[in-house]
Amino acid sequence: MQSFWILTFVAAFVFAEPCFAQKLVDPNLVAPEFRAAAEKRRAEQMKILDCHHKADAAKVLPRDRAEHINHCLENDPRK
Repeated sequence: MQSFWILTFVAAFVFAEPCFAQKLVDPNLVAPEFRAAAEKRRAEQMKILDCHHKADAAKVLPRDRAEHINHCLENDPRK
């Protein structure tokens, strides 16, 4: 019986994992007084996503990934 509960917990965690991901902000769905902040956050999220794609393309190891992404964000020409 205990193994059933463990298996249920693991299955629930595996299927719920994608919902823990941070969503891209949509400035059109935000109240007008917060739209400027939402647009700024969206631009930041897009830069981070672009750096993640560059790290994937460069096949960076997981242990070096954070350093690679930070370096990419520091040297971003879109600042």
